Amino acid sequence: MALAVGMLVSLPYWLFQMMRHGKYRRGLGERLGRVPARLQLTAEHGPVIWVHAVSVGEVLAVAGLVEELRSGSQHRILISTTTDTGQELARKRFGEGNVFYFPMDFAFAIRPYLRELRPQMVVIAETEFWPNFLRLAHASGARIAVVNARISDRSWPSYRRFRGLMQRLLAHVDFFLAQTSEDAARLKEIGAAPERVRVSGNLKFDIPAPAAPAIVESARASIAGDNAGPVLVCGSTVDGEETLLLKAFENVLVQHPRAVMILAPRHPERFTAVAALLEAMSIRFCRRSVWTGESLASGVFLLDTIGELAALYALADIAFVGGSLVPRGGHNIIEPALHGVAIVVGNHTENFRDIVGLFQSRDAVRIVGPAELPLVFLELLANDAERKGLGERAAGTMRSQIGATARTVHELQQLLARP
Repeated sequence: MALAVGMLVSLPYWLFQMMRHGKYRRGLGERLGRVPARLQLTAEHGPVIWVHAVSVGEVLAVAGLVEELRSGSQHRILISTTTDTGQELARKRFGEGNVFYFPMDFAFAIRPYLRELRPQMVVIAETEFWPNFLRLAHASGARIAVVNARISDRSWPSYRRFRGLMQRLLAHVDFFLAQTSEDAARLKEIGAAPERVRVSGNLKFDIPAPAAPAIVESARASIAGDNAGPVLVCGSTVDGEETLLLKAFENVLVQHPRAVMILAPRHPERFTAVAALLEAMSIRFCRRSVWTGESLASGVFLLDTIGELAALYALADIAFVGGSLVPRGGHNIIEPALHGVAIVVGNHTENFRDIVGLFQSRDAVRIVGPAELPLVFLELLANDAERKGLGERAAGTMRSQIGATARTVHELQQLLARP
């Protein structure tokens, strides 16, 4: 009842987002409980494992897990996402016939999926604690596991405030596999039964470097052919950051007139606004979506596409990971680390405190404030040994953390085998 009231009160916000940005329009029927025909089960399909991954980051994190579960198994693995970008990536990775939009947390939207799919197990990535979904999935007889579980600094106070409600909610989950011992302790404190909580590590450390799309070699050839560079790749940027980054880039251009910035805003609905900002600042730029091979030297390559940023980090001399110069909690630094690239972030990295803390402890990331940003870029570009060493330490940190996928698969297989 409380959820229904909350949804009703917030309805104007969701309608505004749909009208202004087109959010949540795609897959609306699926979100409201219409099971798509492409998921139709036939006699040859084995029992279903339903994996839920909210957005791009979670889809990437569970990719290896999904492949391991598929390997040598009779189960059909179906993947739901909440965001459009996550949906697009999941369909590319796992096949359109295995991917759908997660239903809204109303019984009328959830029950059709549970009736049609009859999942033997539900696997939820990170912390998607939807009350009706967990209750109904548990009542259906499905085993429920939360993997790669984390309790962010932002969520932590709210969860603690409603510990009584959380305890009843978390009782529906068979076990939690936490990223770190701190996440495990937080889960127990908000009501998860201690015997159901384990630490398995972070699945995101097991993400392999992505296969390079054609754009990587095209851009690499263009940069080399024009004797352009150095290259700054600024990924997952948010409102308020691009101006700071572009001003820093103007400083870089003074000393490196043929420098290139690859700029990738986090949210697709902001592509046009960032292009307008580049025009207003009189910075030469090309939009990836219409690029036909023009020189990238002395300008910005605006990445207005989805799913290519991770591979394009390979071109970077320095990678900046956004959401961190302004108080948005930061984004994951693992993608550039996979390529052994020198990584710079702002000082707002609360959402990835453990990962950033680990890299910082090994001198494998630079953390800067807005005022320091131009100077740090210039210092790293001037010092090849330090810049390359920073990237090498990042790659080494990645290698030291692998293994979470294997541990998670083992635990899920044990859960399936329970009588």
